[in-house]
Amino acid sequence: MYGAQHLHEFGGLPAVDFQHTTDGGSRPAADAAAWRVFVDPYGGDEDRDRPWAEEFADFLDSVDPAGVRALIIGQWGEAYEENSAVPIDLVIAAADRLTSLEAVFVGDLEAEEAEITWIQQSDVTALLAAFPALTELGVRGGSDLVFPPTKHGRLRSLTIQAGGLPVEVVRGVLDSELPALERLDLWLGVSAYEGNTDVADLAPLLAGARFPRLNHLGLRNSEIQNEIAAAIASAPVVARLRVLDLSNGTLGDEGAAALLEGQPLTHLEVLDLHHHFLSEAMEERVRSALEPHGVRVDLSEKCEPWGDRGAEGRYTAVSE
Repeated sequence: MYGAQHLHEFGGLPAVDFQHTTDGGSRPAADAAAWRVFVDPYGGDEDRDRPWAEEFADFLDSVDPAGVRALIIGQWGEAYEENSAVPIDLVIAAADRLTSLEAVFVGDLEAEEAEITWIQQSDVTALLAAFPALTELGVRGGSDLVFPPTKHGRLRSLTIQAGGLPVEVVRGVLDSELPALERLDLWLGVSAYEGNTDVADLAPLLAGARFPRLNHLGLRNSEIQNEIAAAIASAPVVARLRVLDLSNGTLGDEGAAALLEGQPLTHLEVLDLHHHFLSEAMEERVRSALEPHGVRVDLSEKCEPWGDRGAEGRYTAVSE
C-alpha cells in the first residue's frame, strides 16, 4: 500500500542529495537547499559499508554547516535493524556548527529502502531540545518512535507520517507546549501496525485547548476516519483552521455527512479528503456546499472497497 518517494522539498527549499563523491563545484550554496544525507547499504563495495557518521562528517566538511537551514536524514543503514538514535545524536553533536538550522526531517526513506512500518525511530524530541530555533520537524515511521511531552517556543510545523502511530506518541504531542505551532499533520494509521489512537485521545486537540496558533490540521491515514470526521463536526478547533486535511483514510458517506451537518466549514481555504470512499452523490453534496464559498475541496483518488466487504473493505492509503 505504501509507495512513498523521497521528499522533493522541505523547509521551503528544494531537496538535494549530498554525496561525498560529488564535485563540490556542482553543489548549491549551503542555504539554498534542504540537504539529504544518506548511505546506501545495498550499493557497491565502496558504499555498502560506509557508515552514516562518515557521510555526515564529509557533509559538514564539504558544505558550510553554518549556512545549512534544512537537513533531511535519509537512510542511515538497515533502518529496520538500526534506529534513528545514531543520526539524531550526530546531528545534535554538531549543533554548535549547524547554527542556522531551522528544519529537520528524520527518516526520508522510500519503499524500496524500507516499508514505512520497518523504519525504526527513537526519541525525536532530542532535536527540539538541541535546536531552540527549529521551526519545522518531520518524521517518517512510527516503530519505536518516542515523543514525550516537550516544550519548544519556535516550532511552527510538526509532521509525523506512520502506517501506525502509537497512542503514546499522540498523547506526547498533545501534552507538549508548542505555542508557535501552526501546522500539525499526524498520520494515525491502522491498529495492525500499532495505530491505536481513538477519538477520545484527540479531545484536547479538538477542544482547541492546545496550540493557540494552529491553522492547518491533518488527522490523516486513519481507519477511524469517519469517527474523526464526526468529532471534527463539532470541534471548537475548527473555527480557527484554514486547512483541514482528513485524507488517506477510510472516509465514507457517513463521515462526510457528519461534516456537512456540523458546524460551518465555509471559512476554510482547503478541505482535503483525497483517497476516500464517498459516493458520487456525496461528492456532489460536499462540492456544492463548500466550493461556492471559495473552499478548495480535494476529492481525488476515489477508492473502492476490497471485494464485497462494503465498509469493512475500506483501507488507508498507507499501512505497511
